[in-house]
Parts: sequence; C-alpha cells; structure tokens
Amino acid sequence: MTETTPKTAPWTTSKPTAVLVLADGTVIEGKGVGAVGAIEAEVCFNTSLTGYQEVLTDPSYAGQIVTFTFPHIGNVGTNEEDSERLNPASRSGAVGTILKADITSPSNYRSTQDFDKWLKQHGIIGLSNIDTRALTALIREKGAANAVIAHDPSGNFDIPALKKRAAAWAGLVDLDLAKNVTSGQSSVWTEKSWVWNEGYSNQAEEQFHVVAVDYGIKRNILRLFADLGGKVTIVPATASAEDILAHNPDGVFLSNGPGDPAATGEYAVPTIQKLIETDIPLFGICLGHQMLALAAGGKTVKMHQGHHGGNHPVKDHTTGKVEIVSMNHGFAVDADSLPAGVEETHISLFDGTNCGLRIIGKPVFSVQHHPEASPGPEDSFYLFRRFINLIRARKGQEPLPERDAA
Repeated sequence: MTETTPKTAPWTTSKPTAVLVLADGTVIEGKGVGAVGAIEAEVCFNTSLTGYQEVLTDPSYAGQIVTFTFPHIGNVGTNEEDSERLNPASRSGAVGTILKADITSPSNYRSTQDFDKWLKQHGIIGLSNIDTRALTALIREKGAANAVIAHDPSGNFDIPALKKRAAAWAGLVDLDLAKNVTSGQSSVWTEKSWVWNEGYSNQAEEQFHVVAVDYGIKRNILRLFADLGGKVTIVPATASAEDILAHNPDGVFLSNGPGDPAATGEYAVPTIQKLIETDIPLFGICLGHQMLALAAGGKTVKMHQGHHGGNHPVKDHTTGKVEIVSMNHGFAVDADSLPAGVEETHISLFDGTNCGLRIIGKPVFSVQHHPEASPGPEDSFYLFRRFINLIRARKGQEPLPERDAA
C-alpha cells in the first residue's frame, strides 16, 4: 500500500461488493456494477470526457480494465448506434471498468438503455465508488498493473486466491489478441458517418476499393472510408497477401487492435512485407502502425503506462501542424530502431514517442493515434484523404484537398 492507494467511498451496505486486486497485492474495495464475476486483465486509465460507450467497445481494449478519470460516467446512457465493434453483439473490447461515482439514470434523448444494464449485457465487470484520481496516480507511478477485477453482490471474496490469480497472470507482453477480436470471414462495408437527427446512410457510388485487414477494426474508421467514396472489403487478421490481393484492391488498410504487436506480427508481418513490395498504397492505424514498423525493420516496446484518452497533442512533421488526437495503446514503436528509408512523421508532444512513419519512395504510411475518433474534432481526418490521394495518384487522378476550406 502507498500514499496513493485509492480509498473507498462511504458505504451504504455492510461490505464492498467489488474489488480490484493488483499483482503486487494491493486490494481496492468498492461498489460493484455491471456483470458479476472475476477476470484477469491490465489496468489502465482513460482521460476522455465523453464517449465511454465507444471506448469500452473499442476492440483495442481487449484484455484491459479501463479506469475513467472523468468522474461521471453513464449519465447519457447507451444506445445501439455508438458501438465501435464490427459485430455489435460480440464482447470484444474492455473486460472491466472502474468509475468514481454511482451510475445515474440516463439523461439523453438518444439513450435506449441504462449504462449498468448495458455493462451486464456486454459482460463488463465494473467497480465504482473509489478514488479514481488516486488509482490514476498509482498507475502513473508504478505503470499499468496486472490485476483481477471481481464483482459479487453478496460481497464474498477469497482475497488470497484473487491475489494469486493477479500475480500469476502473465500480462499483455507476447499476447496475440487480434485473433480473438478479428472477424471470421470477409465482408463488405458501405455505411457512412452519422448525421445529426438522420442517423447513418449507405454510400452508393464507389470510387475506389480498399481492403481492410481487421485486427480489431473500429466502425468509424470504415465510415470515413465510405464518406470518401470507398468500397471497403474487410478480411480477417490472418488473411495472406494472396488472399488480400485476390480482391484486386486500390489500397490496403491495416487496422487498430489489441495485444502485443510482436506477437500478432508472427503471422502479420510477412503478409505486410509482401504488400509493401507490390507498391499498392498502404495505410496503418494503431496496431497496424506498429506492425508496419516491424515489417519495415523496426521494433516495438511496452510502455510504462500507455496512452489512453482524447486530449493528446501530436505533431505532424510533414506539415508542422499540431493535432489533438485520441490515443489507445500500451505498446509503441521504438523510433531509434527505424532503419534508413523509414521516416518518422508524427511524434507525441507529451513524451516524444513515435506516432507516425512513412516508407520513403513507397505509397506507405501509418499513425499511432486514432484519427477517426474526433477529439479535435476533425484535426486528423486529413490522413484518410492523404491515403486516398495515394490511390488517386496511382490511378492518374487529381488529388483531393487534404483539408476542407474553412
């Protein structure tokens, strides 16, 4: 226990109904919400002020427990439209969540379900009524921790057994989670972005064809391709270069996803290397960025606490501009490991870590952050047009402006 160890809030019941047990033996007691049960995972914190449903359904959070630093989570409820899972009925994404305040009744015209019921439906175990600020400080001090989160309405916990489970869990290093969250078969995506009070519509006119490799892809990434006139064919993470090229794509997209990029790279890197050799435009985000770096000869490293939130400043060296972006990664590309011919294009202004690269002389680039997530709100949308312009150049077409006129 340390001075930053979180304390429970005043209790209205005889004993706590949820606990978080860290690998070092620290026990944090609180009030249980969401699903009942216990599961091992890594604890991280997310600094976003909104979008909790999108955060918890992002497949990149598989194997993690998300601590929200914003105190009031759940007060706008949930709905069927805001899931980021390719298959909304699946349970890919965060396995647990930690909240400061009680979940209140939803107050939003778009809400169709209470947040607590939604957590239960999606199998997410929750712990509330703790000092999330102190837990965040603990993570910043000691790093993202391996832990067990448990919820039992009766409050009966075998703490020694939970401590053993937490200490025994190996963590995310060397863990390939993309295979657990990827789609099992190819499919076609046509849905465009949400419009206020109109919802989603389908893209009718196809101007180019992108094959998206699904390592845990988010729906809003696919929508931005559709907005620009793209037909998108989604293929599983294990698709070979031959499988991908058989679709005759104009470009290939490497998606976000969870786990250790080096582990997923065991089967993905050889495929990516073959794609690089074809000179077909290639664009990667998050895990796709990390595996592109591995394919180009670089290395990835586990971060102390990771980057998770919607307030991260990133500089694009190619334009000199700073963007406010959404981040969600616990591994990073080691910039010093990038070989000659691979240029660093973006860096985090928080800690200087790598956030982008391109292969010189090739139509190939990637970024660490999530440009579709809109925290800026549209600071990074230009990256999709940058990719499309590589496709248009290969077709002999005029480029689109990277940014719309103000």
